[in-house]
Amino acid sequence: MRVICDAPGQTCNRLWTYVASVAQCVAENKRMVILFFDWTIEDFPNLLRCKYIWFPLWHKWYLERGNGWNNYKGLTWKVTHSKRWDRIFKFLRFTKGWQTMTDASNLKATKKELQHIFRPREEIMEKAQHLISDIRKDADFVIGVHIRHGDYQTWRDGRYYYTLEEFHHFMLQLQNIYADRKVAFFISSNAPFDTNVFEGCRCYRFGKEPSGDILDLYTLTLCDRILGPWSTYSRWASFIGEVPLCFIKTRDQQLTDNDFSVVEDFYHFASGENTEEYWTKGL
Repeated sequence: MRVICDAPGQTCNRLWTYVASVAQCVAENKRMVILFFDWTIEDFPNLLRCKYIWFPLWHKWYLERGNGWNNYKGLTWKVTHSKRWDRIFKFLRFTKGWQTMTDASNLKATKKELQHIFRPREEIMEKAQHLISDIRKDADFVIGVHIRHGDYQTWRDGRYYYTLEEFHHFMLQLQNIYADRKVAFFISSNAPFDTNVFEGCRCYRFGKEPSGDILDLYTLTLCDRILGPWSTYSRWASFIGEVPLCFIKTRDQQLTDNDFSVVEDFYHFASGENTEEYWTKGL
């Protein structure tokens, strides 16, 4: 039985660290263990109750009592940042999910089951579907734009941080590319701003303040295209929703429709593009 013992980064990093093992369990009818689940776990009831997965530290009665969640987060950070616990996990032959992300051997065959397992709760999906349905009343082509600010100002020296003005420039490019369609944009962002800054573009988001990460994520899965900086977030939306994605790689990039392709696994697009070197070396 595989035991996933790490807890890297934010939600989509975690989802990518689970998916290869879950796919293997589905394909081989096996069980696995996830020790340190993400705090958004209740947004994924099918994952939490999946017959292939056991969450031994999931005790709702404790987590929602007093300081339970903070205690759990503290425990997670302490154990997953400890050389001593690394040695213990290695001795027990536990697995770091981060090292399984590139295992694509079972993803294609189990895709439909994975889409069910990783489907968020219906309240989230209904809200996402309602917004996209409203957008499509006045548009026939919806492009999801993932605007990642915050930590991207410093991550890899800000290489993948793009200003609102730069995003506006790319959005205008896309309107020209799809000039034969009524284009609208769904904006997913962790930063507060008014979409009026994107003059000449029909834009929608859930509010001026950032909405829930999972709500934004799964609204992206309902779009016709996704554009954004290098991120496991939009990569997951493309993979699980089978939506063509284009990463912005440079500030002077000239976009084309051929730049968009569905993510098939962590490194590969359906177009055949292999992003391993770009991801590992930041080329």
